Amino acid sequence: MTTITMTVNGKERSGKAEGRTLLVDFLRTEMGLTGTHVGCDTSQCGCCVVHVNGESVKACATFVSGMDGAEVTTIEGMANDDGSLGVMQASFKEHHGLQCGFCTPGMIMSATDLLANNPSPSEDEIRTWLKGNICRCTGYHNIVKSVQAAAATMAGAREAAE
Repeated sequence: MTTITMTVNGKERSGKAEGRTLLVDFLRTEMGLTGTHVGCDTSQCGCCVVHVNGESVKACATFVSGMDGAEVTTIEGMANDDGSLGVMQASFKEHHGLQCGFCTPGMIMSATDLLANNPSPSEDEIRTWLKGNICRCTGYHNIVKSVQAAAATMAGAREAAE
């Protein structure tokens, strides 16, 4: 067992893990952050997407042993400081971008990374970016609408700040 220390959702956290422990299992069991889901165990579905050092990664295909010192953001870290829903979370809620909710954490994490890289994506760009995330309920239409609405909200906030 090795002690792994990382910054998770803005707070330094430590836990013990074997070298073969996956990041998703470490987050869920050692850190108690169960918002990151395990869907397929083969890195196909995207339910386990988290941000590591600002980049989207599939936590079911990432060994925690390489995460010592990393900055990790999970779906729990996407909320505002007061605990209210963050922009992307609120947009998914408002625009019905979820049904059962199982894929939603990974979709939100991937979509947030998209907007960090491309603040004004087209519908095709959104669909292409989210190809690594599988939703079995929604047909993706409202997910795309949710991402577009979040992009517009964020653009408005940037304009207001200028």
